[in-house]
Amino acid sequence: MSERRQKNRPEQGVLAFAVESRSDAPTATEEGTETPVAKRKSESLAGTERLMEEVCGLENCKQALQRVKANKGSPGVDGMTVEELPEYLKQHGLEIGGQLRNGTYQPRPVKRVEISKPDGQGMRELGIPCVLDRFVQQAVLQVLQKRWDPTFSEHSHGFRPGRSAQQAVHEAQQYIAEGYRWVVDLDLEKFFDRVNHDRLLAAVAKRVADKRMLKLIRAFLEAGVMEDGLVSAVDEGTPQGGPLSPLLSNLVLDELDRELERRGHRFVRYADDCNIYVGSERAGQRVMESVTRFIMHRLKLKVNQAKSAVARPWQRKFLGFSFTSEREPRRRIAPKAIARFKERIREQTRRTRGISLQQMVKEIATYLRGWLGYFGDCQTPSVLHDLETWVRRRLRSVVWKQWKRGRTRFRELRKRGVSKDLAAQTAGSPHGPWRLANSPALAIALPNAYFAELGLLPLVVRS
Repeated sequence: MSERRQKNRPEQGVLAFAVESRSDAPTATEEGTETPVAKRKSESLAGTERLMEEVCGLENCKQALQRVKANKGSPGVDGMTVEELPEYLKQHGLEIGGQLRNGTYQPRPVKRVEISKPDGQGMRELGIPCVLDRFVQQAVLQVLQKRWDPTFSEHSHGFRPGRSAQQAVHEAQQYIAEGYRWVVDLDLEKFFDRVNHDRLLAAVAKRVADKRMLKLIRAFLEAGVMEDGLVSAVDEGTPQGGPLSPLLSNLVLDELDRELERRGHRFVRYADDCNIYVGSERAGQRVMESVTRFIMHRLKLKVNQAKSAVARPWQRKFLGFSFTSEREPRRRIAPKAIARFKERIREQTRRTRGISLQQMVKEIATYLRGWLGYFGDCQTPSVLHDLETWVRRRLRSVVWKQWKRGRTRFRELRKRGVSKDLAAQTAGSPHGPWRLANSPALAIALPNAYFAELGLLPLVVRS
């Protein structure tokens, strides 16, 4: 009997998380009593979708597990790793599925961690859910997103399938080209930490009739935060770090999108970054005042006055980009993004790292590949060319430091084809590595092709 039961279990590597089979006919107990299925149907609202059964569906759970494994991430408060999750689900999947279907699943508190903000100004708090909770959130996300996403504004681009930050930047560029050359740049202060739970759940309830789903989402919002071993209750906010938070944030801000559309504004939003494009500074000030009032009084959120402004688009940055002030504006990399790029390369090429040049170039190439995937879309190739030259100069400086003594430097320069006089002059120079990295001798000894052979990626595609 036990062997037969084992055969009926899902195959190894597949979750034991299946919903009740449709072929399992419920048995009536007494005459006149409703079967469990009939009772559930009678209790359901008109048009209610059985969302939780879809969440627990085998294919949906397999996809959720794959996504959680691909995203990796740190363990939560229970210490379970992503690698341990599949085996845990094989053993406890039926139990977890039952808890989700009967509305008794209880998430654990999230682990509070802090990371530096990209601009280096302050820290950003993240809430890392347990791996199991991330899996459940991902399964819920996949079911809700395909229903909600088509209803969101076409001007919203953040955390949505088939949309990207580059598309948001392109849309902003189009507004500027059409003559709307003033921007109302709105920054929501600690948006993820300030989302009002009651308003959020009311918005969810308008779209979801399955009360188990509403209860589960509320449980995730109110799971609490563990910091220094102590659990604190939370009454607002959606912790950054969980798969479901971006979808819920888009739901909250969909009300802002609809209001801006109703007013006829030209705007683009990516998560909590919202830019509205207008024709004059005076119009921008009016819009800033009225939209700020709407956000504070209607959405119960706060606008960061220090980071928000009415200005020319080329004086502001949007998602790491800015624009030129020409009649036909071009996308350019924002100065702060360039500064962050240089800071990262300096970190990777510091003299105390104690790794080989080959390993250093490999690590830099990995970073450049991701960076180019985002910023390679800029329309100012001269900036990319300058950065490419700067990176090679950093590497030549590293090599010069590694050669250390004058005798070694002279020998290495001669070995690489530098004339005797020039090699002697350079090796005996009192100037530092950064200046000599730009010298004719090192250009001969360490040409661009040398770094290309090591795997350094070009930033400018040359035809």
